[in-house]
Amino acid sequence: MEQAAPDQKRFAVDGDDVYIDLGPGGVETPEGIYDTDRYTVNMGPQHPATHGVLRLRLEMDGETVIAIDPVIGYLHRCFEKHAESLSYPMVIPFTDRLDYLAGMNQNWSLALGVERLAGIEVPEKVEYIRVIVGELNRIASHLVAFGTFGLDMGAFTPFLWAFRDREKILDLLEWASGARLLYNYIWVGGVARDLPDGWTAKCLEFLDYFEPKLAEYNNLLSYNQIFIERTAKTGIISKDIAVGYGLSGPNLRGSGVDWDLRRDDPYSIYDRFEWDVALGTGEYGPLGSCWDRYWVRILEIGQSIRILRQAINGLPAEGDVKEKVPKKAKAPESDYYVRTEVPKGELGFYIIGSGKDTARRIKARSPSFCAISAMDAIVKSPDNPRMLIADVVATVASLDIVLGEIDR
Repeated sequence: MEQAAPDQKRFAVDGDDVYIDLGPGGVETPEGIYDTDRYTVNMGPQHPATHGVLRLRLEMDGETVIAIDPVIGYLHRCFEKHAESLSYPMVIPFTDRLDYLAGMNQNWSLALGVERLAGIEVPEKVEYIRVIVGELNRIASHLVAFGTFGLDMGAFTPFLWAFRDREKILDLLEWASGARLLYNYIWVGGVARDLPDGWTAKCLEFLDYFEPKLAEYNNLLSYNQIFIERTAKTGIISKDIAVGYGLSGPNLRGSGVDWDLRRDDPYSIYDRFEWDVALGTGEYGPLGSCWDRYWVRILEIGQSIRILRQAINGLPAEGDVKEKVPKKAKAPESDYYVRTEVPKGELGFYIIGSGKDTARRIKARSPSFCAISAMDAIVKSPDNPRMLIADVVATVASLDIVLGEIDR
């Protein structure tokens, strides 16, 4: 009879001998079964720290996480398949549901792709309005990242402060578009309606109120010693992992990679404004930590304020914001890939035109999908020699994922 290896246990199954690896630390107990320090834990899909309907299958060795298998698909809505049977303007509201925390930016990306494919030039006033609402939505998205990160680390007050100030942004966006979350405001060829009278003055009033709050945020959380200890030496993402897994936005810049589409592949009128690309500094630990990714978002809020002030001051007083909106946007039988810098990174749409007012194919490139795909590489990286479940929570929070665009 074949003998079991020292690290195996022989079982009889239907008369056949089956050999099962005990694994490191495996032992045979008096009851005839084996025990091991390795086991699997499911985090989610209803766990609040997964930031949505996400399941993380964690392989544990004692208290150390040695592998992560993200299980997605719980929020799948067939966005890309729907886009094949709807006209281009009818697809725009579906983009709101991708990253539902930054609907303006999602609308803008697809509208820009269709415009470039169809050869539509939008008026200058439309470009300014798009920058204004897009940067406001960027701040609102980063405020959610700031507040929920603090909440995941056990700090409740930052969450309340972030949502207090985010409400003021949502009031402005509601005044402009009629909606607080799913806007359908940026259309192919223009925007749904002009900014109301007095809107820009109210926006500047908000910026004057909000800009000093960043110092309060930093004193409350950014420089909090407990928060630094929890985040500045864990979840390290090296430049190689960040680039290799297609990370973008704050997750890429948090690792020190100086890349921002608004500057390096300019679209709209971003090349007219003066602002700086925020990068991770490694100030409190290794470069590419959870704290660095958090810090990039805080710095980006300040840069968005700079852009907003310039865009509002340069906004043309006259001009029709819907004169270029076609009744039926027809794109030729060609293809185009458009990418924009949304709050979570590089959002891309690969559009294949059909020669009609519907696309033959629309494929979305999600920054959150790339970020969650890197989780196993992060936990196995030598930069993270021993990650605990608490460190996984911090890492997921620092990536600022949203399941709407992961699953689509």
